Amino acid sequence: MIIRKLFSFEASHIVRNCSSERCKYSLHGHSFKVELFLEASRLDAGQMVYDFGLLKGPLRDLFDSFDHAFLFWNRDQKEFQDSVKKFSRRWISLPVSPTAEQLSRVLFLLADAVLRNTRRVNGDGAAKVHSVILHETATGYARCFRKDAVGRSMGRIPLKSVVFSDGIKADWPDPSTWDKLLARRPFVSPVPEKQVS
Repeated sequence: MIIRKLFSFEASHIVRNCSSERCKYSLHGHSFKVELFLEASRLDAGQMVYDFGLLKGPLRDLFDSFDHAFLFWNRDQKEFQDSVKKFSRRWISLPVSPTAEQLSRVLFLLADAVLRNTRRVNGDGAAKVHSVILHETATGYARCFRKDAVGRSMGRIPLKSVVFSDGIKADWPDPSTWDKLLARRPFVSPVPEKQVS
């Protein structure tokens, strides 16, 4: 069974090396929508694939990090990167170009890492990320499946190479969220009260 959770954020980027003159030479923004699909072959104790409420913790915080952020490729010109860091409080440096395709892969990996590092206490260990759809515009999106995110054909994306600005980290309820995730220190989902046996 597959469930879907929708997230959204406003972000800007520049897409180097693409065909469009506007995209590769001009900063521009989008109203992104993220569809996160989770799958499981069995249901948890609450008879759900995964409790949507559990997606309101570290995963939502990380996805919200992209809101009102400038996203840039860490291979862009140094003076450009320095300027972004100097004049913007919210930025994310990525080891890939911030295209819809690559962002869908990054978001897949973030969601997958959070789920893998969450200690689940309600029999919900079967849920995993099925896919991520990132809508860049009303008419265009990229969809990432596991083979796209972790396979070698599109190149590896090491999460440790994703850098969130201090301004973004300061907005997290737990400023150590990223460090915990990279160190694989578990997040703990709340223990539900059993009303029916």
